[in-house]
Amino acid sequence: MNIILTILLVVAGIIALLLILAVFMKREHYVRREIIINAPRQKVFDYLKLLKNQEEFNQHAKADSDRKKEFKGTDGTVGFIYAWNGNKDAGEGEKEIKNIIEGKRIETEIRFVKPMTTTACIIMETESLSDDRTKVYWSNAGTLKYPINIMVPMVEKMLPKDMDISLSMLKNILEN
Repeated sequence: MNIILTILLVVAGIIALLLILAVFMKREHYVRREIIINAPRQKVFDYLKLLKNQEEFNQHAKADSDRKKEFKGTDGTVGFIYAWNGNKDAGEGEKEIKNIIEGKRIETEIRFVKPMTTTACIIMETESLSDDRTKVYWSNAGTLKYPINIMVPMVEKMLPKDMDISLSMLKNILEN
């Protein structure tokens, strides 16, 4: 009986410590990555603004090839929504194009339902370095509510790796 009580007290202490830590941790996360693609800016931009193309390069979109997908509106235009429901790795959510600055910037909002309810702003920007070289910037920013904000350091550590893999796949697609 004393062992069970000790275990319960230790678990309760750990949970209390995590909840206290979360009070003092930041709630916002921000990650930005970039890559140079040997292709004209307009070609790169035209590919990026179509959310359906993310099936080909986005690490998270590739997490479950059997997930249920739904599309609302015209891809590549403001208001287009790409929704999915998949396994535990893919989760459930939707991404909506919120703003497009033609040839330069695509702003989307991603809204997760599972594994947790959260929203983030994703921006993809293109910059011409020359006629056939384009720099792509990809940022992800959002806020995690208390006590989930305890995961901000993990998000800021994992997202860059996944974004780098995705950007490498994008580079490969657009250069071949």
